[in-house]
Amino acid sequence: MLTLVRVVGYKKLLLLRRYPLNTVSQLVGVYLFFAVLFFGGQALAPTALSDSLSGIIVGYMLWSMAIGAYAGLSWALMREAQWGTLEQLYMSPYGFGTVIVVKTVVSVLEAFLFGVVILASMLLTTGTTLSLDPVTVVPLVVLTLAPAVGIGFVFGGLALVYKRIESIFQLVQFVLIGLIAAPVSAAPALRYLPMTQGSALLQRAMGEGVRLWEFPAADLAVLVGTGVGYLLVGYLVFSKMSRVARARGVLGHY
Repeated sequence: MLTLVRVVGYKKLLLLRRYPLNTVSQLVGVYLFFAVLFFGGQALAPTALSDSLSGIIVGYMLWSMAIGAYAGLSWALMREAQWGTLEQLYMSPYGFGTVIVVKTVVSVLEAFLFGVVILASMLLTTGTTLSLDPVTVVPLVVLTLAPAVGIGFVFGGLALVYKRIESIFQLVQFVLIGLIAAPVSAAPALRYLPMTQGSALLQRAMGEGVRLWEFPAADLAVLVGTGVGYLLVGYLVFSKMSRVARARGVLGHY
């Protein structure tokens, strides 16, 4: 298993290094979008922006991470199909499911590192200070991104069957914005949607300095339940779609 993790991680690093312009442009593009949002908000509504700046920064960080978490697996499967190596994953002695899980974990780690870079650039740009206690922030981020990974499993399954689904990614990005910005305090029922509860808790943790053990147990239970639940549902859908692709004989087609 360690060999599999090392090889998948090395392949990810190799692709990032072989195509540095693409890697840098991704980071620059995400940062420039925030810069336009921040400086435009300063010019149009400085008071409103300053009152909600910490929430905007946390939400934008989550959004950038969630995009990588849910799209990483789908893009990887589409590239494997283009390269003609997708069927080789099924012949792995580790099993196709294990290989996909490891690929997903590596994609999430990549999204997390990208999110850290984006967060640092946003803090430097705005001069804002947030609470960054790793014991609190890391578990909340992981559980918040778990539903996004579940969504990624669903789209990964769709990629196996339908191959080209890039246009749907653009729609999901707007859906993720709505989930992250959902007013959980005003409408408690929204906390059962993907990422909404985690976003609300993370904004309190980073913006107000609330520690992990200071949150109500019920709130943490909802976070764990939604994170694990959506992740498992997404993986079950992915397993079903992979069987459909094999039954139709389209696994190696592109």
